[in-house]
Amino acid sequence: MLLAEVAQATQRLADAGVPSPRTDAEELAAFVHAVKRGALHTVQDSDFDARYWEVIARREQREPLQHITGRAYFRYLELQVGPGVFVPRPETESVVGWAIDAVRAMDVVEPSIVDLCTGSGAIALALAQEVPRSRVHAVELSEDALRWTRKNVEGSRVDLRQGDALSAFPDLDGQVDLVISNPPYIPLTEWEYVAPEARDYDPELALFSGEDGLDLIRGIERTAHRLLRPGGVVVIEHADTQGGQVPWIFTEERGWADAADHPDLNNRPRFATARKATL
Repeated sequence: MLLAEVAQATQRLADAGVPSPRTDAEELAAFVHAVKRGALHTVQDSDFDARYWEVIARREQREPLQHITGRAYFRYLELQVGPGVFVPRPETESVVGWAIDAVRAMDVVEPSIVDLCTGSGAIALALAQEVPRSRVHAVELSEDALRWTRKNVEGSRVDLRQGDALSAFPDLDGQVDLVISNPPYIPLTEWEYVAPEARDYDPELALFSGEDGLDLIRGIERTAHRLLRPGGVVVIEHADTQGGQVPWIFTEERGWADAADHPDLNNRPRFATARKATL
């Protein structure tokens, strides 16, 4: 019975334009029935929970899956998320993977890492978990987002602060090995093209940044240069349509070297990196 209901739900979600209808129908069935996705076939007909159709109706309205379940998965983490905080995306996992490799290649005993615009804390927590002796610092401006960030970082060694990414961590100037950020980067002119899950549910502060989407990235360039030691690295996510634009913000004239774009798993330009020039 449950698998038949899942098939019906899948069709409803597909008709509503949900990008991954089968996955979401199964995830919601597993959530409502408190089992793993792989164990849905073990749920007896008599145990079917009618609340399943309530959560399917919410997803039909394009409410994010993660808001309904209250959790998001990122690399090896399970995070608490909901209204007021940006839901971490799979694309960002490859950004973090590059950053981890870069930090390990530095051969620094206790690398210092700063995550600007941390949101749920996904990036900071992944780095703290996967680079065991790192000292990870994270900043978030929004109090609404911080309600979730604080839950996620509780018990971790992430140094979380509330503040503006452009003036954060003056006490770390010139001492940081890696600065990483997934900032807002959607141009205001593209509002109508944004998926409903993001446009209607993610906070605007985490999405939009000026006419070309690069306003905050331009500011972060200065922050990163202030924070990094010579030879330190900045990693910054951007939209696939901004490939080629972001590396030009990190110019030699502004104290950078080796500025480059990198593709995501779909081979689309997804993040830029640069190294603070050594004197």
